Amino acid sequence: MSPRPGHRPPPRPVEVVAVERIAPRLVSIVFGGEALRGFPVPAPTSHIKLFLPDADGNLASPVVGPEGLTWPEGRPTMRTYTPRRYDEATNTLEVQFVLHGEGPASVWAEQATPGDRVAIGGPGGRFALDPGVTGWWIGGDESALPAIATLIEALPASATAEIHLEVAAPDGHVGLPRHPGIEVTWHDRTDPRPGAELLRAVREAGLDDRTHVWCACEAVAVREVRAHLLAERALAPARLTTRGYWRAGEANHPDHDYGED
Repeated sequence: MSPRPGHRPPPRPVEVVAVERIAPRLVSIVFGGEALRGFPVPAPTSHIKLFLPDADGNLASPVVGPEGLTWPEGRPTMRTYTPRRYDEATNTLEVQFVLHGEGPASVWAEQATPGDRVAIGGPGGRFALDPGVTGWWIGGDESALPAIATLIEALPASATAEIHLEVAAPDGHVGLPRHPGIEVTWHDRTDPRPGAELLRAVREAGLDDRTHVWCACEAVAVREVRAHLLAERALAPARLTTRGYWRAGEANHPDHDYGED
């Protein structure tokens, strides 16, 4: 049975085909499988749902019914990630994981080897890049690196972007897509509060009346960034996109945190 219009299709079962540590706290995992055939090319900064296997490596399968998906064996652990790239030629999907010790997805990614199985739902997301925007201020921490890379790749050649990246240490500096109009500044974390370096950077930013801001990091910090831009810098809400990708001290932060509350 196929899902009714408006219901999500079942996640696609895939397996790991390659694993590469690209920084001490960042690992790239490439997924493949026939189920990826026809996967929609993800829009910049979009997201997927990653369904993890149980402790024995078994992957639960949903049942498609008139009311959508149900999980007779229990809903598996699920986390949200940005797809780094989908390669139609090889039918593979790359996802990059921040390794932060605790947490089921982080633990799984640190131990992943070719042949391991997960399921992937999506892609989705409400951000739409306006090709007419030519000036950007972009900020994020390690969790936002894949999304920022997709955004850089989607920027028109005529666009300029000031990019600020907060990471735990210099060994977290990774390669980014080339673009003639970007200027990248790395901020090694010296403050115990996550996002503090980004908040300082945005307070010092020179924003003109054409600049659009995209910022994603820890949930409390992103609200501080948003409040500063709206209240103190009088940035129009239409020129601001924020995402709280995680929250300090919280194991499973809600998927769709736009920092707008």
